Amino acid sequence: MTVAPVLASCPNASVLPEWRIEPGLTDYPRAVGFMEERVARIATGEAPELIWLVEHPPIYTAGTSADPTDLLDARFPVFKTGRGGQFTYHGPGQRVAYPMLDLKRRKPDIRGYVRDLEEWLIRTLAHFGVRGERRTDRVGIWVAQEDGSEDKIAAIGVRIRHWVTYHGIALNVAPDLSHFSGIVPCGVRQHGVTSLADLGVSASLADVDVALKTTFETVFGPLKS
Repeated sequence: MTVAPVLASCPNASVLPEWRIEPGLTDYPRAVGFMEERVARIATGEAPELIWLVEHPPIYTAGTSADPTDLLDARFPVFKTGRGGQFTYHGPGQRVAYPMLDLKRRKPDIRGYVRDLEEWLIRTLAHFGVRGERRTDRVGIWVAQEDGSEDKIAAIGVRIRHWVTYHGIALNVAPDLSHFSGIVPCGVRQHGVTSLADLGVSASLADVDVALKTTFETVFGPLKS
């Protein structure tokens, strides 16, 4: 699969990850195949780290902990995937970021990596005036509403092979939130979902991409030489 670079290349490509964005809607099985091939090449030193930004057609994905009863209405294609977590939705208007990072050369700490992903999302949301928060009993990033409710704005699901990461994060920019009704997102029944658009933030995927790149460098930094 051909991927086209969109964001400007880093000044020192040998230590900072490559950034690419895939135009249009990316087929999910092809995306997984591309990640697996790239991860193998990163692990052997044949390719640099990569942050790959994509947008998928409407689909549901089932992580390794998915409960079949959480699939309420299979209105879109359902894919079993090797990432951690439960059911989630991907679709137009949602920015999915797949970091393929070499933790062996960075920090071989899976929990620390997930926490860094959370921090990356929190700092990105802050660029748009949105306070994203962690919850110790729930995966992902949450937004507290004025009525006391909490809604999920970003999901996290990762897999690691040979200490190289893949799969990643999904940030709701302006998706059709009704599409989430076919599943219990991440197995959490008592809370809803939201997006930047739902919160009154007018931001494009391109705007979010710029914020993601800026905040990534402050959270993760370059690969150790």
